[in-house]
Amino acid sequence: MSFTPADLNLIDPTKGYAHFVLYAEAQIGAVGAAWNGTASIERHSRYVREWRDRLVPCEPNPLHTTLVHHRDIPRLFDPCVDDDKASPAAVSGSGCVCRKTWYDPEFGLPVVGEHYRTDGAQIDEWTYTTYAPLDLRPRDAFASLIIDRVSGLFWIRTTTGMLSLLPERGSRGYEVGYEGGGPTAFAEYLHNCSPRAAGTPPSAICRRGRTPTPRL
Repeated sequence: MSFTPADLNLIDPTKGYAHFVLYAEAQIGAVGAAWNGTASIERHSRYVREWRDRLVPCEPNPLHTTLVHHRDIPRLFDPCVDDDKASPAAVSGSGCVCRKTWYDPEFGLPVVGEHYRTDGAQIDEWTYTTYAPLDLRPRDAFASLIIDRVSGLFWIRTTTGMLSLLPERGSRGYEVGYEGGGPTAFAEYLHNCSPRAAGTPPSAICRRGRTPTPRL
C-alpha cells in the first residue's frame, strides 16, 4: 500500500476516526506500533494525575492488545477484585492483578492500566502503558515544555492548557543527562519547538531533519 501523510488521520480523533499503523511479526506473535513510541508510567506525579483524570474507561479493543504481551491478552477481560471477588485476577483474597482499559479522548490512543495489590492492601498501585502521540493536533499550538522529574516523563502544554505526552516519532525515546540517542532526540525536539515558536501550529515548526544546537 502506498500513501502520503495526507491520506491518514493519525492524531485528531475529533474528526470521528483516527488511523493507527501497526507493526507485526506473525511468526513470533508480536504486534505493536509501527510509528508511535510506547510510554510506561509507573510513578504518579501531578501531571500524570491530570492526564489520568481525563481518560475514558472502555472495553478492551485490538489496540489495547498491542500494549501487553500476547499471553496477557485474556487478562484484559478479567474484572478487578473490587468488582468481582471471584475474578481470575484475585490473589489470596483481596489481592488483585487485573488490567483495565481506557482511551485518551484528546488523541484517541489506548491506555492499559495494570493493578498490583497485595492481600491486605499493604501495596496497592497502578502502572499505565500507552502510546505517545506522533504530533500535536493541527489546531493545537505549543506553549510550554514540562520535564516531570517525578514520573521521568516529558510533557507539552498547549496554549489552550491541554496536557500531552511529548510527541514522538519512530520510538526514539527521550532522555537527558548523557550523550546518546535519547538526549539527541530530546534536543532536536526542543530545537524545533523553541520558545520563539510558542503559539505556532506544530506542523509549521516540529519538523525532523534539523541539527540540534549545542547550546541546548
